[in-house]
Amino acid sequence: MKYLLLPLLLLFTAVSVAAQGANVAFGTIRQDTGLPVEITSDNLSVEQATDTAIFTGDVLIAQGEMRLTAPRVLVVYRADAEGIERLEATGGVTLVSGPDVAESERADYHIDSGTILMSGNVLLLQGRNALSSDKMNVNLTDGTAQMTGRVKTILQTGSEN
Repeated sequence: MKYLLLPLLLLFTAVSVAAQGANVAFGTIRQDTGLPVEITSDNLSVEQATDTAIFTGDVLIAQGEMRLTAPRVLVVYRADAEGIERLEATGGVTLVSGPDVAESERADYHIDSGTILMSGNVLLLQGRNALSSDKMNVNLTDGTAQMTGRVKTILQTGSEN
């Protein structure tokens, strides 16, 4: 009887998660957003008038242990020319922190708040478990993430059926 109740419980829990969103741990470390940001790409275009730079072609962003890859990244500098305000990655983004990997169509990294908003077909892989949603807001300072918008999860039971 208990084996029949467990799938029902998981089903109702998944429905609740889908309606309200899900809070999850992300990565194994707390990211220091004050660390330097290293960007590698095939091309760079700088727009002095708008305080922006566009990196294209196999873009890799590294900050501490965190890695973000995308085909295109727009870097918006602070108006006072004192560092980066935000990064806008588009075209298929992969974010890696520790063993966790997240993919989405777009990611906006706001340096000062230490948050990354991933949007568009978000997929989070944590070991053998997978979660998907419309959006995921990652807080790098405390190593957590909140998933919203049609959250779906697949949890492995550990038993071989």
